[in-house]
Amino acid sequence: MSEETVPQQGGGEARPKGLLQQMEELMAALNADLSALDAELQAAGTNRWAPPAANERMPEPPEGPGGL
Repeated sequence: MSEETVPQQGGGEARPKGLLQQMEELMAALNADLSALDAELQAAGTNRWAPPAANERMPEPPEGPGGL
């Protein structure tokens, strides 16, 4: 199977990036974005929801407009 290449935007004489290199760069950018989001959420004091252990019951939903 051959490696596909996509020309870079902006022109220039740079060599086109391979598909693997593009995926690695996208994954690095995604990881950076997720890390920044995680830091923002932790700074805001949000609680992370975790599923109950196998021997615990699911919590009851809140009552009111958002509840069942």
